[in-house]
Amino acid sequence: MELTVMTFNLRYNTPNDGENAWPLRVHRVSGIIQDRDPVIVGTQEGYRDMLIELHGQLPGYEWIGSGRFGGQDNEHCAIFYKNDRVVILEHGQFWLSESPEEVASKSWDSYFPRICTWARCRLIAENREFMLYNTHLDHASQEARDRGIEVIWSYIITHRSLYGLPAVLMGDMNSFPEHQPIRFLEEEAKIEGGIDGMPWLTNAYTVLPASAGLTAHNFHGGDEGKPIDYIFVSPEISVMECLVDRRQIDGGYPSDHYPIVARLKLA
Repeated sequence: MELTVMTFNLRYNTPNDGENAWPLRVHRVSGIIQDRDPVIVGTQEGYRDMLIELHGQLPGYEWIGSGRFGGQDNEHCAIFYKNDRVVILEHGQFWLSESPEEVASKSWDSYFPRICTWARCRLIAENREFMLYNTHLDHASQEARDRGIEVIWSYIITHRSLYGLPAVLMGDMNSFPEHQPIRFLEEEAKIEGGIDGMPWLTNAYTVLPASAGLTAHNFHGGDEGKPIDYIFVSPEISVMECLVDRRQIDGGYPSDHYPIVARLKLA
């Protein structure tokens, strides 16, 4: 059973972006999503008005998510899903802090409150369930990134003990492959309470013949550099294909990040 997923930092709406400001490129974002036709899209930096506008250009999709200050305020780590393929059975949000259930909490010198949106999803036709996590780690504090990924891992382990389901984690990690959050997920996720058979996650980039290259490009394009946007999967999920979509749409880039697309197979 296969499904395609995407992670996509949308770049928040600011007039300072000039010709790359959100109102002038929302159609590029919706266009590249519709072209790739993912079942699930995890977005970062989307504010509610942006997400509502994008939703209006994505027939067949619904979305969930809340703001990082609670309610509808500020950045959402939203999850878009095709409503003819997926039912969201449960969903929630936690904060990447020492008090993850406290709204708008932040720790470890994080510049902003940082969040992770999670969902228990059922593929309708296949009657299969999986867990999905979408996040955006802090851009300023290394400790916040290092500790934030541990908070996410603790929720993945807790949910796995409750549901026993495969898991997909995606998002803007603000980390290169050699940095601690990525190394932790790939090699060192050994928090007390870990479950046999799931010592850590697999990076979707491992199926690429070479380095993934640059994923955040500041509207300049190019591929020279290292990724900061990722998709990870638990052992029951195989990555059949992964790509960084570096196309321009209608003469411009959809965002200052490239969307990352992975075709997955659930065992």
